[in-house]
Amino acid sequence: MTEVIITGPSGKIEGRYHQNKDIKAPVALVLHPHPLHGGTMNNKITYHLFRSFVNNGFSVLRINFRGVGKSEGIFNDGIGELQDVTAALNWLHNKNMEASNFWLAGFSFGSWVGLQAIMRRPDIERYILVAPPASKYNFNFIVPCSASGMIIQGTADNISLEKDTSKIADKLNLREEAEIKYNIVPDADHFFTQHMSDFDNLVDEYVKESILEDSGKIRKVKRDRRRRRRKKKDIPLTKSEQYRSPIKPLSSL
Repeated sequence: MTEVIITGPSGKIEGRYHQNKDIKAPVALVLHPHPLHGGTMNNKITYHLFRSFVNNGFSVLRINFRGVGKSEGIFNDGIGELQDVTAALNWLHNKNMEASNFWLAGFSFGSWVGLQAIMRRPDIERYILVAPPASKYNFNFIVPCSASGMIIQGTADNISLEKDTSKIADKLNLREEAEIKYNIVPDADHFFTQHMSDFDNLVDEYVKESILEDSGKIRKVKRDRRRRRRKKKDIPLTKSEQYRSPIKPLSSL
């Protein structure tokens, strides 16, 4: 695992990166909880997600959102943070041109920002959302999406209520080819304080099952081939192309 600095729209984005030796290894980006409530890329849930991907043969990046750690800028209510995610995903693409699959995982605020990126980027084929803050943030940006994923939610979570999170799972399941697994951990709080082993097992099982399932599929070209062609020709992306998002993220309720 190495420290990396990525160029983002507000300056430097700090990250920790593990590069798998296999150039075709799947790739994952992991996002941390709310920056104004102590969230960093070293958060326990965030680190456990990162470690699970490493143990399953991924190249993995976790980042600090703007204004956290060595990342420059200030908190921007999810709008700027979505731009940070875009910059990180572009960086991952350039580092992993032959990757077999791209994943995104996020915890709490990170899952809210990350899901917005998933709705905009067909290159992200699988995801893991941990305790998405459906009771505090607007998720009306969800549209039919072919990406498959897993949601993990605790029944004793008083920050992201299970009754609200279940509605997100229902909306994401509307697309016929998308398979959403909704896993409830009984008595677990928002941080899975007494249930980390349950959490780790759910993540590990889902990642392993997905790798096996995806290995039997006929791969479709879904990634942004424009970026790949530019990379091969050494033609840089313009600044507007680097950070452009077709839809603005929604602010909190």
